[in-house]
Parts: sequence; C-alpha cells; structure tokens
Amino acid sequence: MRKRTTVIPLLALVTLALPAPATAQPTGTVTSGQARFQILSPTLVRSEFAGDRRFEDQATYNVVNRTFPRTPYTSRTENGWLVITTSAMTVRYRVGSGPFRADNLEIKTAGTTASPWRRVVCATGQLCEAEDQQREGMLVAADHPGHTGYGFVAGFSYANNSVTATVRAATAGRHRVVVKYANGQGGDGRHEDRTLGLSVDGQAARQVTLPRTADWRDWRQAEFEVDLTAGEHRVSLTRRSGDSGNVNVDSLALLTAGQAYPAERAVDDCRFGTTCEAENGRISGPAGIADEHAGFAGTGFVAELRGGTTLTQRVTGVPAAGTHPVVLRYANGAGGDGKHEPRTVYLNGQAVTLPTTANWATWATATAQVALPAGTSDLSLTCPDAGCHVNLDSVGLNSTAQHVALGGYRRSLDGYTGTNGDPKLYPGLMHRDGWYLLDDTISALRSGTPRADRGAQPYQDGYLFGYGQNYKAALGDLAALTGGSKLLPRWAYGVWYSEYIDRTAADFRDRILPAFRQHGVPLDVLVVDTDYKAHNLWNGWRMDSSKFPDPQGFLDWAHGEGLHSTLNIHPSIQGDDPDFAQAQATAKGKLAKGSCANCYVFDWGDPDQLRAYLELHRKMPTDFWWLDWCCDGSGSSLRGVTPDTWINEQYAKIGAFAFSRGFGSLQAGGYSGAGPLQTGPWAEKRTTLHFTGDTSSTWGVLKGTIAYTSAEGVATGMSNISHDIGGHNDTTGLRGSETYLDNGQVRYTTKMPDDMYARWVQLGAFQPITRLHSNHGDRLPWQYGPAAQASATKFLNLRERLVPYIYTLAEEANRTGVPMVRPAWLEHPGSPEAYSTVDSQFMLGSDVLVAPITTPGDVGETRVWFPPGQWTDYFTGRVYQGNSWATVSAGWDTMPVFLRSGGMLVERTSDVANDVKNPADELTVHVTAGAKGEFTLYEDGGRKLSSRTRIVQDGDTVTVHPARGWFPGKVSKRDWTVVVHEADGTSRTVKAAGKPAQQKVVIRLR
Repeated sequence: MRKRTTVIPLLALVTLALPAPATAQPTGTVTSGQARFQILSPTLVRSEFAGDRRFEDQATYNVVNRTFPRTPYTSRTENGWLVITTSAMTVRYRVGSGPFRADNLEIKTAGTTASPWRRVVCATGQLCEAEDQQREGMLVAADHPGHTGYGFVAGFSYANNSVTATVRAATAGRHRVVVKYANGQGGDGRHEDRTLGLSVDGQAARQVTLPRTADWRDWRQAEFEVDLTAGEHRVSLTRRSGDSGNVNVDSLALLTAGQAYPAERAVDDCRFGTTCEAENGRISGPAGIADEHAGFAGTGFVAELRGGTTLTQRVTGVPAAGTHPVVLRYANGAGGDGKHEPRTVYLNGQAVTLPTTANWATWATATAQVALPAGTSDLSLTCPDAGCHVNLDSVGLNSTAQHVALGGYRRSLDGYTGTNGDPKLYPGLMHRDGWYLLDDTISALRSGTPRADRGAQPYQDGYLFGYGQNYKAALGDLAALTGGSKLLPRWAYGVWYSEYIDRTAADFRDRILPAFRQHGVPLDVLVVDTDYKAHNLWNGWRMDSSKFPDPQGFLDWAHGEGLHSTLNIHPSIQGDDPDFAQAQATAKGKLAKGSCANCYVFDWGDPDQLRAYLELHRKMPTDFWWLDWCCDGSGSSLRGVTPDTWINEQYAKIGAFAFSRGFGSLQAGGYSGAGPLQTGPWAEKRTTLHFTGDTSSTWGVLKGTIAYTSAEGVATGMSNISHDIGGHNDTTGLRGSETYLDNGQVRYTTKMPDDMYARWVQLGAFQPITRLHSNHGDRLPWQYGPAAQASATKFLNLRERLVPYIYTLAEEANRTGVPMVRPAWLEHPGSPEAYSTVDSQFMLGSDVLVAPITTPGDVGETRVWFPPGQWTDYFTGRVYQGNSWATVSAGWDTMPVFLRSGGMLVERTSDVANDVKNPADELTVHVTAGAKGEFTLYEDGGRKLSSRTRIVQDGDTVTVHPARGWFPGKVSKRDWTVVVHEADGTSRTVKAAGKPAQQKVVIRLR
C-alpha cells in the first residue's frame, strides 16, 4: 500500500459447591468454587474464574477447539491450595481466594515459577491507569507527553471502543469518577467537546462530556457522580453510536467528596519466588516508563532512575522472615549526567552496586541479599539525590527467571527503512522462561456474538502455557486451540509478480507474461494493483473498461496460462461513485464520511454495511483479494473481535484466502496500526496471508527481514508471511527501464543496485511467499545487468522447483503449528548460540539452514553458526561440522544454504514455467551419504484429496513409500533422482526413471 500526498461443546459442567475441596472429573476438569481448570495437554491448562459460577463452554473467536487427547494429571488440596500437576507443569490456586491475581495463582514449569495473572483493582483514592485495565478495540499509545504510567488509551475513534476499570468502593454511597483525558483535534478534523457513555456494572450508560483541551498534550480532569454499594464494580467509558469519541484517556480514579486526584497508582502484588516487572510497581519521582531499548521483559522498563525516584513492589508470600536474594535486571549505559560508571541504588536502605553494561540495549543482573519479614511487606528501591542513571527492567524475589519474549509481531512494517531503528515487536506465545498466559476474557463467541455481560461479577478466561523449552509443543497446543496457519493453494507458494504501476490486460498478456517466458523465469501469481479501477484509482469499485475491457476474460486467460490473479482493494467509496447509491441503500443509510476527501467508510461489524461492502466486489472477478489500507477509516465495531481478523475472515469466504495486514486495526493506531489489541493475534492465521506493508529498498531492511519472519511465526503461529521482495519505496534514485505518467508528466521507474537486487531475490526464494513488489520500481530479472539477471533467474527457478518442499512445510505448519521459516532455537533449544543468530540466519523446515548475504559487493560473507550435526552447502558441497562457527562467502550465483545430514530436500528435477500446468512427475531428493532420515512429501488435488509419500534413507538406500489410494491425477509415473552429497564435498546422482507413481521404489546409492 502507498501513502499518496464444530464448534464442539467441551466438558459438561458439574454442580459447584463452596467451600470447595477441588473435585476432579473424568473429562479433565477440576472445579474449586468459582474457579475452573481444564487440563488440555501436559503444557496447557485453561484457567477460568466466574464470580456468578456461569462457566463458558462455547468456542470463542480465538479458541475454536478444546477437545484435546486425554492428559494424565493429579489434583489435590494442600495447605489451602489447589495443586494440579501434569508431566510438564504445576498450577497452584489458593482455594476460595477469589479472582486470579499475582498472589493466589502460580504456575511452575521447567524450574520457573510465575504469576501469570495480573489483576489491578483500583481502591477508592487510588490512581487507575487506563492501560492496566480492560480495553476494547483501542491501543495504548505514548506519543504525547504528560501522561502517567507507560501510556494512555488512545482514540475512542470507533463505536464500541471502550475502557473498563475494576474499582473497589470502601463504603456505600455517592462517589466521584474522575477521568484524566486530553481532547485535541481529532482524526475527523474537529476540535470540540466530546462525549462518551459512562456505565457501571454493565447497566445502561449515560452520556458524559469531556470538554476540549488546548491540544493533545494538555491533560485535564472531568468528574461524574455515581452511586455505588461497597465492594467491587466495573466502570466503563464507551463510545456508543451517538457519541463523538475521539479523546485520549490516561487514567481515572474513584474518589469520595473532597478527595484530590491521587498520585498513588493501583498495582498488583509481587509474589515471592517470581520475577516481577519493574514498570508494574509504584513509581514516584522523576523516572518514567519507556520501551525504546530492545531486550526488555514485559511491556517496558523504568527509564533512567534519577535522584528522588522510588520504585515500590508489594511483596507477598514470603515464607519466613530472613535474608532473601533479590535479583535486579538493569541496563547501565552512559547516563544523562554524561558518566558511564558503576551506579548505586538502595534496596530497603541497603546499598547495591550495579556495574556498567555495554550500552542501554545490554541487560545484566545483580543480586542482593535483602531482609524481608514473613508474609507481606514492601520492597523499595530508591535513588540517592545524585541519581542512579540506570534503567530497571525487573525485580526477582528469590527468582532469576526473566520473562523475555522470543520473537514478536506487529501489524505491519510500514515505514521501516533499516536505518531508523528496529521495528518494535510485541510479545506473543514464546518466552525464554517457558510460559505464557493467553488471556481470552474479552474474546467474543465464535459466531462473533459478544459474551454475556456479568454485571459486577468478575470473570476471567485464560490459557496457561507451561512449555519450558519444549517450544514445538507450545506451538502445537496453540494450533490445536486456536486453529492452524491456513494451508494456501499450492500455486500461492510459487513466484508472484506485483508492482504499483499502471498495467492493463494487454500489458500482462502481450508484454509481461511473454517476457517471463522468453527469459525463462517462472510465474504463478499476477497482482493487479490499484490503478485498474475506474472512477477513482484509489477506491473505485469497477474495473476500468479501457484497461480491462473483459474482466472475466482476463481472469480466464490467466487461468489458461497456469496463473492466478488478485486485485488490490482500498476500503472506502467516493460519494459520487456510480455504485455509491446502491451501497448506501444496502447499508440502510449507515455509511459514514471518512477521513479521505468525499469518501464514505464501512463498519464491518454492522451486518448491513458488511453486506454492502462485500457486494461491491461482485463486478470484479478475481481469485482472491488484496485488502490494502491507508487513510480511509473503515473498521469494525464488533466487540470481542480483532477488526483485521474479522474482515480478513470475510475475504477468505469470497476468495481463496485473505491477503492483508493483520493482528490489529487501522482505526486503532494510524497508518500501520502497529500495536496489539487485547483480543490478540490468535485467530488471524486461520484465514490470512500476512502482508507486512511498505518497507524501503535498503540493505538494512533486507537484513531485518531475516529475523522478522521467524519472529512472527513463533510468536503467533502465523506461517504465511509475505514481504515486498525488493522493498517498496526507492531509496537510491537509480533510473529504471520503464516510463509512466504522473499528473501528465513522464517519469521513469527506479531500480536497486544490482547487488542489492540479487541478494534480495535470493532471500525471497527461501521465504514463505516469494512476491516481487515495488512502488514504480523495477523488480524483474531482465531489467538488471547480466550477472544480477542470471542470479535472480537462477533463484526464482530454484524457488519454483522447491514448491513441493515448501508446500509440505506449509501443510506441516497447518497441522502442527510449527512455521515454515523458524529460528534455530526452535530446533535446538539447548544451544545458546541458536538464540544469538536470529537476525542473521533461519531454518526452512528442520533440515535446511539459510544464512542470506546482506552486504553490498560482488562477493559477500556472513558469519554462520552450524547447529549440532553435519551440514552440507547446497551449492558448493562443502561440509561443516555442527556446534561450530564459520565465515561463509558467496558471489551472486550462490548463497549460504545448508542441508542437515539425515535431512532431505525435495525439489522438482527441472525448471518449469509455473506449478499449475506442470505435474510434479520428476522429483529430485538431496541426501547426505551414509545418513539416516526420512521426509514425508505432502500433495493434494483439491476437494479434500491428499497423499503423503514417505521417503526414507537408510545409509546407502533410499526407499520411496507412495501413499495408498488417491494420488495426484496427472502423475501416473515418476522419475526419481537422488543427489548424494559426499563428505569430501563432491556429489553424485542416482536415477530411477519411469516408476509407477503408486509403486514402492528402492534406490541403491552404491
């Protein structure tokens, strides 16, 4: 995109009783009063608390399946604690202690003890940070100064956006709800008093007004009176259909008459034996919360502690009075005072020295022995008046574990240049200390219907993952629970051509495809970008008849050539569009003005508007849709559903799959909408090929792509990830080979330097999707010099030959949750080196190691860590021993790609023009001499027909075991070729030609 200036009922409920010694049911459910636990696997336990004892058994939008194989476990009540133990983890809950929080529920796995649930209840007179509370459809932002905590809740820009705080009234009677907010000029261009709905315990909301402030940095308070009984309540601020919204909320407080707005922040406790995030403690003084340095745990860190700063953690569960170890995780770079030296902090008055670290992105730990009383007390870290000038990340109470994310995700990489800092990733499933809480509390039901409101009664629904270093088990649990990454059609894993430039049907038919064929470059997917549209090139809803006179004929032509096609869509419609009147009628007059000129936008959460939106697509035949985004403002008001996920599911119903950004909402975070929503990224993978947005054509972006693909895959389970191969935005100004009209002026396309182009295509050949794309830039091999052309042609053909292997990995990802592209630590969790190489190399499946060259020049080099085993260079045959490092160099005709001894790489034997029209009747298997291993090749023919061909190597014999029953119809015979890579770097070829496809084949290698 461009900036232009079935549901299976789970387990029968049992009668609940208090007081509740826990009871175990044959179905794997343990209930204890208002708490219920469902043991789904050794590494996955559902934790549910229902104050009204109405437990939820319907599938949700995230959790589509809770039917797991029976898991052995034990359950007992011990010293007032319910203890549930599987082979991998232990869950402890203090019986009768109410909703889950830090001091009453813990898990233990692989030596780590953690308090997964954090529940912040704001007592009368306490500051209630909005970012600590339940949010619907809104991000936490920090781009305006003057807020407290680590940010504020931004926007209220769409219907049903809300923040709900849990408060505790000390006494019954009249109270004041005081809101700290900012109200500047909104995204709708207005600067005026705004309204929201205020409700208590789910009762009917009343409209309240938040007067305008000078700008977004001007924070003010507004107060509203409410009558409350003593005890807990839920106070919500919601943008309803009649409200204007468009405000930022920093915090709120429940106050009695005359109470001043508080400075003391409500926090959850820090349980002894666990590690707690510093940013979740009470902070006083000049320090703030930041997140600009990578490698921190949790949501951020307390930034550059200065004189007068105090950080207080409320410690619970200390087993006995005495001296206990406290572990501080910190960074100590060059401080604001210009010094880079050891610093001193005080823990409960005891001096603790923190040595220097290399810089602010380098984290270290220091341990102090601190006297603590038994039970509950405060642990305070203070700075002397001269200042500490350190960043504090976490505080471990008799615990050294750090909840540091492995991988992460974001909605898109729009604007990433490779020189403006690494994109901030948001934590997902994987963490170094081996646990995660998937909080599904606010997720809607699978139908999209919001869960029933429970009034003042607390409700929590979350899934405790305790996997230790068994990362693949966690990904398998996630796939079984939330659905696997969609298996795209096989042709989607071939070669794509996409370019933001005006193309016509004649261009594709008479010029572009013939050039692919002439130059021997394969092609599977044609992307038709936005300029095909009539009336308006951005958001028109008919194909321009002067460019595409016969839209169905164009699609039929593409199919006849073995191609598939997609059309680019921007989600709005002009008020003078010829289809607007009908769309507005179908929407029953509910389409609203958007932020673009004379455009109207859609609320996909409204059935009438969704119907109007989808009907607009009917006049434009295509195989699937590319939902592009920018400034339009369409979104979803549906509660409990991540908006991207909701509309992408609708696109998957009218096409082969959704091709779009994901995990969030355009309406909740600007152009890229990078931040996470509380509904999470968990459902997106079931329908979507994730388009990562508009990056720049730089070496830095090329390098950054290496880490991002595997990071997203392990964090969310999403395996289908599509980058702009070559980057979107030009940075060099090199003249390209084509001209185009821009506002009546003739302009040239741009191109990358030849070395950058060659290296980027090399990387793309081993990514989940190989999609050449640019913003009016050359991306085709014959548009570059002879050496770059030869390299790109070679690697695009290699990619096409690898489609059978890639497709098999895609099916594995769908079935097991393990992504195609993965970090080395997923295969080798016990090797420290595997965690340090995520930004320079990756695994493609379990058998292939890829370490792309990301530096300029005719010959490049990279430092490669080889995991345990023996590894053979696919291109040169050189053999490397595992558990070692080597500097590997490569010209443009090769790249560092290595095959594990005992692994197999299956590819087509010959180059083909596309996948659809070329049956895989000639296959080559790469093996290493004398090894043992196997690989199961997955193939299908649509209509739920599939086959699995098992290929087994046992030393000097390779045996092909074909699937029984159905076999790909166009393949009656197969030629098998085995390339044997010897230990001395040579290779030899053994062939078995013309074998019936359903016949067992034994190939002797000597």
